Amino acid sequence: MNRKFVMLPALALIAAASVFGQANSPSKVGTIHIQNAIIGTKDGQKAAAELQAKFDPKRKELERKRADIEQLQTQLRNGSNTMSEEQKQKLYRDIDTRTKSLNRDTEDAQAEFEQEQNRVLQKLGQSIMALITKYSRDHGYAVIFDVSNPQSPVLYVSDAVDITSEIVKLYDGQTGANASAPAAARPAAAAAPARK
Repeated sequence: MNRKFVMLPALALIAAASVFGQANSPSKVGTIHIQNAIIGTKDGQKAAAELQAKFDPKRKELERKRADIEQLQTQLRNGSNTMSEEQKQKLYRDIDTRTKSLNRDTEDAQAEFEQEQNRVLQKLGQSIMALITKYSRDHGYAVIFDVSNPQSPVLYVSDAVDITSEIVKLYDGQTGANASAPAAARPAAAAAPARK
């Protein structure tokens, strides 16, 4: 009989420890739109503006080339009845050559832009990922799903579990604190915003 009384408190302690252990284990599920989080930060907005400024001259050049081709096409349409066959063929060749060159230049510019954009996103993304990990641990999240990819298996998400805005605020709060620190005391990674 004595043994029963000793086992009951022991079982109660084990059950309590089990419940306590479950209460401390992460149990929340959250989502984040990682691209919006990166672009939503002050560093992300600054990097996007710098990227736009860097590639704006190339975009204008491509638009000018496209306008030149359209002008030649209009010239061909308007003068097709009055031009000689030789003039038409020369204009066709010129349009074709310029169109091929424009297509190559556009593809090259797009590839260069995407490469630079990916570099910036990766650099900022590493800082965001570290922040997400810390935030998840501190706030009891077991899982955070990235819903920025349209191919994501997540079919429905409540706004109540979206942590995107909290991560943006935390990131900007950290980098804002670092930006106001003296340059010598500032960490190298935080002091250097995304550059192209």
